[in-house]
Amino acid sequence: MSGHATFEPKNPALKWFESRLPLVGLIHSSFIAYPTPRNLNYWWTFGGILSLMLVCQILTGVVLVMHYTPHATLAFDSVEHIMRDVSYGWLLRYMHANGASMFFIAVYIHMFRGLYYGSYKNPREVLWILGCIIYLLMMATGFMGYVLPWGQMSFWGATVITNLFSAIPVVGPTIVQWLWGGFSVDNATLNRFFSLHYLLPFMIAGVVVLHVWALHVVGQNNPTGVEPKSEKDTVPFTPYATIKDAFGMVCFLIFFSWFLFYIPNYLGHADNYIPANPLVTPAHIVPEWYYLPFYAMLRSVPDKLGGVLTMFGAIAVLFFVPWLDTSKVRSGAYRPLFKQFFWIWLAVCIGLGWLGSKPAEGGYVIAGRILTVWYFVHFLVILPLLGLFEKPKAVPASITEAVLGKNKGAAPASTGAQAPQTKG
Repeated sequence: MSGHATFEPKNPALKWFESRLPLVGLIHSSFIAYPTPRNLNYWWTFGGILSLMLVCQILTGVVLVMHYTPHATLAFDSVEHIMRDVSYGWLLRYMHANGASMFFIAVYIHMFRGLYYGSYKNPREVLWILGCIIYLLMMATGFMGYVLPWGQMSFWGATVITNLFSAIPVVGPTIVQWLWGGFSVDNATLNRFFSLHYLLPFMIAGVVVLHVWALHVVGQNNPTGVEPKSEKDTVPFTPYATIKDAFGMVCFLIFFSWFLFYIPNYLGHADNYIPANPLVTPAHIVPEWYYLPFYAMLRSVPDKLGGVLTMFGAIAVLFFVPWLDTSKVRSGAYRPLFKQFFWIWLAVCIGLGWLGSKPAEGGYVIAGRILTVWYFVHFLVILPLLGLFEKPKAVPASITEAVLGKNKGAAPASTGAQAPQTKG
């Protein structure tokens, strides 16, 4: 679906280079002439926002590493050194810490948009799976980064999460000791997490390249879920999509700046400003906010192994959504029942996040179990059955027809066919 290579350099030196390595032509066909559905809304700008945030995280991380010391007795003080003594160190650290939260806000919106509009359906299954892999790598990177300040919540969060692997039969304790580099979370653990935290963002960047490549092979989805059928259905990526993406990025950066300059510690935890102490356990150990739904699922199951399987199963089920959703219609905009169940499921995810921040006691545990069950029922029961019993609305014959609002006579979409427009 990349645009045709119409780039013809005029400069002799550029023409010589292009004949040997058509790099500029590739950029032109992928980001300038690339045909984009003409009806994309602002939910589609979050792909570009995520690219921006990935670059921000890598650049700020590289500079922070120049001043950070990955040692159990020096890590906390080195972070304070960055905040107090390094020129604009406070800005770099707050950009990196809050940038992680902004990264996850953008990725969750990106994923919810994909789930609502059916961006995982044929022929975009590989595109969706690559996105899920990016999400997994982000979670691993974020967890390891949270350990590096070596405060109370860093230390005990690492202790709790790594201990989960001990639930694996036979090999669990050995895996935990291997992760720790000893018999407890200590200097060896910090060094390993630091090394992996530095490496994984570049792995994310590599998978992002594959993700964009897959997108350009199959083309972008759109709010109608109808594939482009003619040139009237698309517009060039530049200037139309680039201007819209740029506006979305500016708005998101304003939102980011509000946290950065006014409430930089709002999304963190106060206990992480206390140096790590293996002898004092915090009253309430919680991970970062973007892990809270899965943390709530983990605590909802009384059995340790069952909780671990539930938590990882909640992520694993996302990989199979392209085959669990049996509907012939792609976009949720034309699926009345799916739309209702989607918003219920979204509320369940938010509810799980809130429950994850509460103590594991009383009604919080019961509510967590109910919402955890509903989370899995949505994917394993509701999605497959909706494809069999739901009666979707009429789908427009083309993107242009949807844009111009001439879809009154479009054929029903229950068969998956796009019938020509009729009168009467």
